[in-house]
Amino acid sequence: MAAPRAAVELIADKRQGLALAPGEIGRLVDGYLRDQVSEAQMASWLMAVCWQGLSDRELQELTRSMAESGGRLELGSLPGPTVDKHSTGGVGDKVSLVLVPLMASLGCFVPQLSGRALGATGGTLDKLESIPGVRCELSSSEILRVVREVGCVIAAASPELAPADRRLYALRDSTATVQSLPLIASSIVSKKVAEGVQCLLFDVKVGSGALMSDPDGARRLAATLAELARGFHIRTSAMVTAMDEPLGRAVGNALEVKEALDVLSGDGPPDLRELVLEEARELLRLSDQTGDPAAALDSGAARERFSAMVRAQGGAPDAPLPLGVRLATLDAPRGGFLSRLDAGAIGLAAWRLGRGRRAPSEPVDPAAGIVCLAKAGAAVDRGEPLLELWGRPGQDPQPALLALKHAILVGNSPPPPRPLVLEQVAGA
Repeated sequence: MAAPRAAVELIADKRQGLALAPGEIGRLVDGYLRDQVSEAQMASWLMAVCWQGLSDRELQELTRSMAESGGRLELGSLPGPTVDKHSTGGVGDKVSLVLVPLMASLGCFVPQLSGRALGATGGTLDKLESIPGVRCELSSSEILRVVREVGCVIAAASPELAPADRRLYALRDSTATVQSLPLIASSIVSKKVAEGVQCLLFDVKVGSGALMSDPDGARRLAATLAELARGFHIRTSAMVTAMDEPLGRAVGNALEVKEALDVLSGDGPPDLRELVLEEARELLRLSDQTGDPAAALDSGAARERFSAMVRAQGGAPDAPLPLGVRLATLDAPRGGFLSRLDAGAIGLAAWRLGRGRRAPSEPVDPAAGIVCLAKAGAAVDRGEPLLELWGRPGQDPQPALLALKHAILVGNSPPPPRPLVLEQVAGA
């Protein structure tokens, strides 16, 4: 039997676009975790993947090796279907805060492992932690306890789940190898495999306020995610959704929690409610469940489940949110119809106010954010406030206002309506 090839040979083959033999990617990842493969060698291999890609078999092997690098949530004893949703993230995307307790109120169990903000798009964990007392850094046993007690949890992936992905992502972030379709897909799916859910919905956002700005690229990512997850026997669906303007009206941690609570109470912005209900119906289909998501929102059942989840994670659901003060407004330059409300510019402005972080170790300001007083298509008058900037008393809003210089466009006629769900890419 031939001796395993050295890491430098695997790097050279991938740099030339050659497929590695079965088992070689697994040995490479294992060697990296054991410090037998250096940071420089692994970074070189990742860069080669960025240029040359991975075959379907290689992608499956990389994902499996990351998923199996640690433990797995044991969800088999739960008395109902286990479901989850993963969004690639966008400006104002607070869907998980509503969808997770909504699905729990409909009889599903939802162990959602989420992330934090880094850049213009927000992080679900940062939003949830704006509620006083909430803990999102939970052990695997704590995650299982909350799911059993409440039906749902929103938490960070514990260190024992897919540790290879955690380490590889940090290396990718420091070597400009994040933007690679196979590396993005393997990172996402490995965590969901370790999570152990039966049904999974992918929401790939596309537009100026999303990771993907190219519709074709978003479609490829959605299809890759769905196909990859199905290879691990997860019932999967994927959709591409619009992110050219913020979802809902609020962009900011505490502001978005407040808006999510409005939707959980049967109110809130119509676009946010519409997308939540669309995704809830798809998860019900995947899990062979019946129920009326709209009724669960309107009755307050989903809101009650959210409050129970917050309490189980140490929070006070009825405590006042740490909202800031209104610092400034951006007004309509002329009368007409609001034809553009650029999500990317608004996300950058909210980040400059303190909503996001420049480095993973930085804190976020739960009070910072922006409220959209009008959405695309609305008739507006000259001088009418369109955006509100929120932050700490005395904070200078000028850096954020500069980011908003080209965020809005007022035209003579309303823009054509654009659906939230642009494409249903795959379903199984």
